[in-house]
Amino acid sequence: MSEPLPDPDSLTRDGLAPARSARVLLLACGALAREILDLIAVNGWNHLDLACLPAILHNHPDRIPKAVEEAIANHRPHYDKIFLVYADCGTGGQLRALCNRLGVDMVEGPHCYSFFEGNAAFAARSEDEFTAFYLTDFLVRQFDAFVWTPLGLDRHPELRDMYFGHYTKLVYQAQTDAPALTEKARACADRLGLAFERRFTGYGDLAETLRRV
Repeated sequence: MSEPLPDPDSLTRDGLAPARSARVLLLACGALAREILDLIAVNGWNHLDLACLPAILHNHPDRIPKAVEEAIANHRPHYDKIFLVYADCGTGGQLRALCNRLGVDMVEGPHCYSFFEGNAAFAARSEDEFTAFYLTDFLVRQFDAFVWTPLGLDRHPELRDMYFGHYTKLVYQAQTDAPALTEKARACADRLGLAFERRFTGYGDLAETLRRV
């Protein structure tokens, strides 16, 4: 019995069936969801899917590796590749060790503040900015939920000096040029009693990293 003829619509100009596009999952911190979705949309990266873990895990970095490992196990059967959109994020190298063990690539850098600014640029500033407190677009929007309330400042504002007495300024790393966010970031600095600096970073190293993926 002869082989069935292939569907003409499935053939390339050379008469060969095209290779299946690899499906890639970006497994990310929820604090990066908006930026990642923007980059996917702007660049037409239709082969990339996104799944996020709760951003609040950053308040307990020791819990991040286990959550990441469980998520990788759940998603791996459905994707050709998984890329972890986390930096070290306070895990003391545990995320890098986990990725090496599981054969998963991840974003370079100690934390999102670094890769948003650019890891090289952030490292160059580090000796002069060890008294800076950083906020991204996400953290400006979620300042009460992720900073003020978890630290108990809503109930005990007198703790502000204990937490932030060694800081001198708040640096708002702006991913977008949004005047309303800038004003909210300035208000956050005022609430913490810190000088204010806005630094437009855009997506920094994140954009180039995802482009390579």
